[in-house]
Amino acid sequence: MRNLAIARRYAKAMLLVGKEDGQAEAYREEMERICKLLESEKALEQAISNPLYTVSDRRKLLEIVIDRLDLSKAIRSFLLLLFDKGRIEFLRSINEYYQKFADELKGLVRAELVSATELSAETVEKIRKSLSDMIHKEVVLEIKQDPGLIGGVVTKIGDLVLDGSIKTQLLNMKESLKRDESI
Repeated sequence: MRNLAIARRYAKAMLLVGKEDGQAEAYREEMERICKLLESEKALEQAISNPLYTVSDRRKLLEIVIDRLDLSKAIRSFLLLLFDKGRIEFLRSINEYYQKFADELKGLVRAELVSATELSAETVEKIRKSLSDMIHKEVVLEIKQDPGLIGGVVTKIGDLVLDGSIKTQLLNMKESLKRDESI
């Protein structure tokens, strides 16, 4: 829990820098880029954070990675600050919070739409528009498929779950019938 509070604080601070200099969106892309690199190159991530290597060697490696990715001065300073403060292992969590905060800054909300079958672009757009109207913000949908739903859709927006799946309706019906039988 404390780690999430730390990540949230660093993400907010970086977003304030981005708001101030008008580069919040560019910083979002750069943070995402370095996180994807570290995600795909586990050995690199290990080398940067492993205390078996000297601090100076790990810092030099991080500087080389930053230079090769051609990151902005602000993100470079931010990453080196995280390293110097012993917080580099929180980078992924910081990035997740930063992405959310940057979305909020743009008035965007990310939602997940899960359906049993592939939906047409027209249907997806109608659902997206309805969700946007409902929450009064622009919605970006991530579409997934789950044949186990049988039919219908399940939408997740943050903590809110709108479950219109046939599977859930059948489960609710089953529970209702069980309650009626026990009377």
